[in-house]
Amino acid sequence: MHRIPPLRTLPLILAGLFIASSASSAAPVIPEPASDPALSDAAAPAAEMQRVEVAAAHLKSERIELSPKIGTTVYTIDTHMIDALGQGSDTPFNEVLLRLPGVDQDSKASGSLHVRDDHGNVQYRVDGVQLPESITGFGQSIDTRFIEQVDFVTGALPAQYGLRTAGIVDIQTKEGDTAPGGRIGVQVGSHNYLEPSAEFFGSVGKFNYYLSGSYLANSLGIENPLPTSNALHDKTTQEKSFGNLSYFVDNSTRLGLLFGTYNGKFQIPDNPSQTPQFSLIGLSDANTGYSAIPSSQINENQDEVNRFFVLSFQKSLGDLSYQASFFHQYSDLHYTPDVAADLIYLGTASDTLRSNTANGLQLDASFKLNADHTVRAGIDYTRQVTASDNTVSVFPTDSSGAQSSTNPITIIDNSGKTGTLESIYLQDEWHISKPVTLNYGIRYDHVDAFINEQQWSPRLNLAYKMSDSTAFHAGYSRYFTPPPQELASQSSINLYANTTNAPSVPVSDPVRAERTNYFDLGVSQKVGERLTLTADTYYKKIANLIDEGQFGQALILSPFNYAQGYAKGLELSGVYAQKQWGAFLNFTVEKAQGENITSSQSLFSPDELSYIANHYIYLDHDQTISITGGMHYHFGDSQVSTDFIYGSGLRNTPAGGAPNSTELPGYTTVNGALTHTWKGTPFGKVEGRLAIINIFNKSYLLRDGTGVGVGAPQYGASRSLFAGLSTNF
Repeated sequence: MHRIPPLRTLPLILAGLFIASSASSAAPVIPEPASDPALSDAAAPAAEMQRVEVAAAHLKSERIELSPKIGTTVYTIDTHMIDALGQGSDTPFNEVLLRLPGVDQDSKASGSLHVRDDHGNVQYRVDGVQLPESITGFGQSIDTRFIEQVDFVTGALPAQYGLRTAGIVDIQTKEGDTAPGGRIGVQVGSHNYLEPSAEFFGSVGKFNYYLSGSYLANSLGIENPLPTSNALHDKTTQEKSFGNLSYFVDNSTRLGLLFGTYNGKFQIPDNPSQTPQFSLIGLSDANTGYSAIPSSQINENQDEVNRFFVLSFQKSLGDLSYQASFFHQYSDLHYTPDVAADLIYLGTASDTLRSNTANGLQLDASFKLNADHTVRAGIDYTRQVTASDNTVSVFPTDSSGAQSSTNPITIIDNSGKTGTLESIYLQDEWHISKPVTLNYGIRYDHVDAFINEQQWSPRLNLAYKMSDSTAFHAGYSRYFTPPPQELASQSSINLYANTTNAPSVPVSDPVRAERTNYFDLGVSQKVGERLTLTADTYYKKIANLIDEGQFGQALILSPFNYAQGYAKGLELSGVYAQKQWGAFLNFTVEKAQGENITSSQSLFSPDELSYIANHYIYLDHDQTISITGGMHYHFGDSQVSTDFIYGSGLRNTPAGGAPNSTELPGYTTVNGALTHTWKGTPFGKVEGRLAIINIFNKSYLLRDGTGVGVGAPQYGASRSLFAGLSTNF
């Protein structure tokens, strides 16, 4: 077990292991190739392999040190934690993150998860490079199996972190090994679940490679709108690939290429027994309730694409190290309506295509001035091109807003935007004394898209190691969070005047950047050799608070602002670790509210806007209490594990009540898994896995279709069984 560094809170590992590293800036001693002619021919290749392996480890350590986490709260996930989860490396990545403090569950349509009562606002970094956001939500695109380690960073963040700041998901990917190998596996389960996957890795001289891919098919792609075991019309297929290629020019220089793809196809689940709301010639009559298309037979679909690559150059020059990267990302989302059915039940049917192309540069550098000061600086530039193409079928209406014809009309509503983001930062890591470190700096961010805004943001983080077993941190950060350009397209509401898609409020001001004062305070305490306890509390005072909601059939979120808001919370966690078994328990209590909606007003009803204008309301994704826990036990070549998730319930709006004024019922899910490894078989090392998700088959409601920006009811999945088999070679 590594010694825990004084400048970080203790990481949380489900497997009961702690991973923490403090990279030295001194270059390691790398053996020279053998020159004695008496040595065998194998000696030189072996020395070269060792040289590359040591250089790779050194440069990886230098890369991690470019982004310090001083004074923040850091929870670390590694392959041991992932292996202890029910589905192992086949676990969706967002569900891996749900086991961490301060992370709440939500439906896929509403953002999938929330960090410290924020909606979205999560930054994903892969090997030190921040990836642009995708329309699909990048968390779903990440394949858990390519992860070597994740540092989940929250709190008052240092200056190198900006734009998306609720949580930093800092991923260190698997890399090629000196010995070639791989893994092939398949997992099957309930809801017609099938997921074959493969990984390959190795090295050729100075070139390292890691490649992975998977294919997923099941019949529960999106949460069921009913409390039944199987949803109607809910099939999905998802394909993912990832590659990490590295070439070591010399002992201190690395060229790297990361790339990934994601293609997802989803059926939108049906909600039967709905009453027709509009009359369509020959197919429905709203007055009699007749419809030729029952709501159980609607055929709506959504296709999603996300692909990216990152080309990096990393150099270490003694006290100076830096990494320069060029990145590209393309994502799109295409919602295909059932035109006739959507007209009958909604009065509008929109064939919607959203696409976003992002290109950019990122440079991070670190220079060790002396033993007490390390200066870090960086710049980021991103250029995004967003397109929104909509073909919308609607009915005409009369002056009172009533449907005036049973023949629909078609409106073409296309728009696009080119925007830029620029950021710079400068900070100093000052070791005031052996137990005290202060990291202070400043950051500048500028956005020019649907808005043109900027901000200078000071950052201050203090870490104090009181003793070998007690560490304390505190911080203040000013944040600037622009609205996501790929979601913030301005609708042409005037096009829909005198139609069934006309908004009740004919105003849609642009979404502005959120500005936050963030305070964080935490402590960690080691009790004996096996138990570690942590506590962290935070408070956020927010102007132009950004929230998001689903306001149509397409699973596309639309952002909007509250004029002001706040969020506060307390996180407690404990980890107990022994050689053969370990356990963890996390407890979170939080509260988030906002007042006065000041943008995208056309998405809301007049009554909602009027009430919220003068009242603080709970954010729809606020959940008062979240508890997660679990344990595992190794015996021989087997492991048994279990974990649970409890949530007190997201917000909803009761009939005739104030928006988001009540909570949905609480829920608990318990999961379990058994794995066994057979070594030395003709097929290599073989692992078998059996898992049960939601053991007690508790039907629980994530959303009931009410609340501000909530599109439809969604239930958590019923009990599911999984079996997997994989071989390593």
